[in-house]
Amino acid sequence: MNNQKIAVLGLGAMGSRMAVNLLKAGYTVTVWNRSPESTKPLAAKGANLATTPKLAAKSADIVISMVTDINASKAVWLDSETGALSGMVEGAIAIESSTLTVNWIKELAAEITGQGIGFLDAPVVGTRPQADSGNLVYLVGGKAEILKQAENILLSAGGGKINHVGEIGEGMAMKLAVNAMFGIQIAAFSEIIGMLTKNGLKLETAIQYISDLPVMSPAVKNAANLILKDNHQAMFPIDLVEKDFRYVMQTAADIKATVPISEAIHQVYLHAVDKGYGRDNITGVVKLFI
Repeated sequence: MNNQKIAVLGLGAMGSRMAVNLLKAGYTVTVWNRSPESTKPLAAKGANLATTPKLAAKSADIVISMVTDINASKAVWLDSETGALSGMVEGAIAIESSTLTVNWIKELAAEITGQGIGFLDAPVVGTRPQADSGNLVYLVGGKAEILKQAENILLSAGGGKINHVGEIGEGMAMKLAVNAMFGIQIAAFSEIIGMLTKNGLKLETAIQYISDLPVMSPAVKNAANLILKDNHQAMFPIDLVEKDFRYVMQTAADIKATVPISEAIHQVYLHAVDKGYGRDNITGVVKLFI
């Protein structure tokens, strides 16, 4: 049994897996989720249940948040009555692993560190299979000494590699960059596949020949296999892809960076959401083109 007490806030596809991994590693884990129903499977595995983020964080050495967006992050950490920050003690560590904007992360960090609590932005690269197998890649922003204290927790939560990117916010900037690169590639590939199939090529043939060429990244090859199987079961849902592109644009606007390609690709995913594909995996964007 590990002595540190961990709170996990948000039990979606990733947060629930992190909590399970931590339980398997022998940590005392308390969980909270906006929809209480999602806490029951964790309770069956040995997690303690809390009715608010504040109560979950009350005796925790480390609090990890994995939620959908900025509004959820604000509520989880800073709500005056139920927020986790109001329950944390000096010397504890707060870790935000959600995909958010850089400005929000810096604002949140200022609130948290101002109360004597350590803070890391630690978003992850990877989805459900990587969380299950312990192969998530963490992109961390924050002080090296804080990361050292939390390193074993991140590894136990499903991390296979931890990259200390730099200062607070820089981990989040890198995560947004990674998601944008991925989203751009999948949209571009889907568009090209649509053009080829409408020129008479079979889907299998089009994917086979493009996949053999150096223009294909490993990530797109994996996506191409899912498209070929017409398997769009959500691992990275389109509605979250669309949200992440919005956050890329917000982050770029805050520093006066130009991102015309991201802006154009955002419209593709927004169109996919409007067409009802929001709950599909990112590969479902191909439905717009074939």
